[in-house]
Amino acid sequence: MGIKINIHPVLFGATNDQEVVEVDGRTVEECLRNLAAKFPGLGRKLFDRDGRKLLGIFDIWVNGESAYPEELSKDVKEGDEIHITTVIGDG
Repeated sequence: MGIKINIHPVLFGATNDQEVVEVDGRTVEECLRNLAAKFPGLGRKLFDRDGRKLLGIFDIWVNGESAYPEELSKDVKEGDEIHITTVIGDG
């Protein structure tokens, strides 16, 4: 049992329509990088051009709580669930 990543529907095409993918990792970033390694092309949809930061349209939740401001550096452990959501702007 690893960490489950709940994929936002906007990314289903990059994950072969999988809604939940299990990965290993000690931080959110390690988990997302492992997810991207499983699905070539997904990294370009999640990370900026340099591959260093999560794109601003995404927000990360761990076990139902926002990972902000740690986001990528937030620690996770076996059995945790990560949710990739999109940011909804107001304006």
